[in-house]
Amino acid sequence: MFSAVTHYSIWVTDQDQAHDFYVGKLGLEVHTDINLDFMRWLTVCAPGDRGHQIILAPLAPPVIDPENAERARDLLSKGYMGTIILSTPDCRATYEKLLADGVEFSQEPVEQPYGLECVARDPFGNQIRIAEHTAPPTP
Repeated sequence: MFSAVTHYSIWVTDQDQAHDFYVGKLGLEVHTDINLDFMRWLTVCAPGDRGHQIILAPLAPPVIDPENAERARDLLSKGYMGTIILSTPDCRATYEKLLADGVEFSQEPVEQPYGLECVARDPFGNQIRIAEHTAPPTP
């Protein structure tokens, strides 16, 4: 019935700051940046991967009502609202570059059953898992 997941949405409290972080620091590309009548539609993607977009959704009306926006902002700042996983061919090198660029990490590269992974946070509290995947063991 479905052929792909094309978009994933994460909450941000400032789309300009989100643009600066995801494009300027992480090196993602802007896929779409347009002003609709009711909001700014801003999506980013990994370089060359135009089929999978991250929507940098404003945590503000009209997308969310003011009362719930305040509650959501509190949860977001504590890291409870969103997680994205970015794949890299070299987790350690990516970690070192991003660390030098001022990205905040909550976990340095650690071996996992599926590969090497580190964990960063964006300026809003979203968790960014950066993984160098290894081939699964053959049975």
